[in-house]
Amino acid sequence: MKILIVTQYFYPENFKSNDLAFELQKRGHEVSVLTGLPNYPEGNIYPGYGFFKKSDRKINGVKVFRTWLFPRGRGGGVRLFLNYFSWAILASVRAFFLSFNNKFDAVIVHEPSPITQGFPAIVIKKMQKIPMYFWVLDLWPESLVSGGISNSKIISLFTKIVRFIYDRSDKILISSKGFEKSILEKGNYADKLIYFPNWAEDTISEGDIHHVIPDLPKGFKVIFAGNIGISQDMENLMNAAIELREHTKIKIILIGDGRSKDFVASFIRDNKLQETVFLLGKFPIEAMSAFFNQSDALLVCLKSEDVFNITVPAKIQAYMSASKPILAMMNGEGSQVIEEAKCGLSAPAGNFKKLSEIIFTMSELDKNTRDLMGKNGYLYYKKNYTLQSCIDNLEHILKKSL
Repeated sequence: MKILIVTQYFYPENFKSNDLAFELQKRGHEVSVLTGLPNYPEGNIYPGYGFFKKSDRKINGVKVFRTWLFPRGRGGGVRLFLNYFSWAILASVRAFFLSFNNKFDAVIVHEPSPITQGFPAIVIKKMQKIPMYFWVLDLWPESLVSGGISNSKIISLFTKIVRFIYDRSDKILISSKGFEKSILEKGNYADKLIYFPNWAEDTISEGDIHHVIPDLPKGFKVIFAGNIGISQDMENLMNAAIELREHTKIKIILIGDGRSKDFVASFIRDNKLQETVFLLGKFPIEAMSAFFNQSDALLVCLKSEDVFNITVPAKIQAYMSASKPILAMMNGEGSQVIEEAKCGLSAPAGNFKKLSEIIFTMSELDKNTRDLMGKNGYLYYKKNYTLQSCIDNLEHILKKSL
């Protein structure tokens, strides 16, 4: 197939659009990308690119057509508005002229934000009468609201833009099943919706389990890895640790850094949890396979907020790839996926007593049962969250609709 991917972000910027284009090209499709001048996340145009430099080129066999845009700078409201709309307008003009010299079978929009990336794709769709697949990775206008925009006129304007784009999409690919409710509230799009999740990196599943790491405490090792921040609800995790204090064989090990790290360190000291809770600090991603290999279970915690309830955290995908059972204190789709995959136990967000109960329950299970949970998670990961399985699914979607 001759496929055009429309996205404001592309290599050398680091987005899933890169994997999408290069993997489809590798599979024998003729892939082109309509994108902008790279400037994310620093906010300045990358060296080697510019307004008066030839930026169209082939990368790994993919034809890349670049359009001018207003750089995002430090990401303030006015700069982002100019960044989003300058690209949408200029890329729509470029799309008009591309339609005369290039023939495509389908156009795919990669939309992490902004929603305006749909406009150039609509131009191509209308001129060449081809199907348009809109891959939703970020909900609008919800993203504006979460970003602090409360002006009702602005929200109303972007709601109309969202409907305009959804109306003209042949299929709406959703990266999270939790997006369905929001999208259906904007119109009758049920027949257009297709679940198409993000894929996980292979860093954990294919990593070095023999990487040198510090000696871990003996006992039933529950590892939390990643950002130790406000959203990860460290307060309730520490409350669960107090509930488990008498069960000294259970060791909670935290790997990472973040805004709540000092709080955790103080809590461990003030509540005399040094025998059961261990704060090891930050380690490179290459070390995670070794840590996970020595764990008995892996832990994920998130506060109860709408944005967390409708997505599957990448941490869960990484944990699944490690073939270890998962313990979760969270709501929404992440918890549902753990239940669907039969790969662990979960407690409601903020419920530290329930979390302590499921950690204890997991520690009492026989190793064969825990191994089965880990295997279930890995099989679910292989089926749903690898690049290969996701692009297999995308090819099926494209061929079915053409």
